[in-house]
Amino acid sequence: MTVILLALALWPGSAQAGLPTDQIKATVDKALGVLRDPRLKSPARVKERREQLKQILFARFDFTEMARRALGSNWRRRTAKEQEDFVRLFTEVLERSYADIIESYTDEKIIYTNERIDGTYADVGSRIQTSRGEEYSLNYKAHLVGNEWKVYDVVAENVSLVNNYRSQFNRVIAHESYEELVRRLKDKSELNGVTRR
Repeated sequence: MTVILLALALWPGSAQAGLPTDQIKATVDKALGVLRDPRLKSPARVKERREQLKQILFARFDFTEMARRALGSNWRRRTAKEQEDFVRLFTEVLERSYADIIESYTDEKIIYTNERIDGTYADVGSRIQTSRGEEYSLNYKAHLVGNEWKVYDVVAENVSLVNNYRSQFNRVIAHESYEELVRRLKDKSELNGVTRR
């Protein structure tokens, strides 16, 4: 699971329109600049650093698409208001859960290995090499929205982030209810101190 979470440090953000890999790399470089900035390393600057990372990294997430895919067939059973609320809650939980993981970056080397475009969908492959000689594969799934590639899933070591959530969500809904899933996500969000909008 840690490998999957580490992948979020590489999500694409603002970049000029172009190939998916170009957009991802431009964003990664910008995010790494924040993580390496000595002025933002002190505990007193944690909030500022996280806000900068949020602006860079989360701008490229297609949270609506991620939430829709994570709920699977249950998405269509929800009202428009329920869908909107679920996207907001899902975003909050992801944002809070992965903040510490993103900041755990310690100069791992990132290598982009391949890119496959099929119409308005793309897969971008990469590898992370750690200072201890370990290597992890990451695959980004994106779709074209306007002239920007929006990421809706990341596959780390052949494990899909969205599929992982879908399995968990389906299990809760099947054994209990959609309302129970929402309650658990709210509890997780509030437990982690997310300020609700």
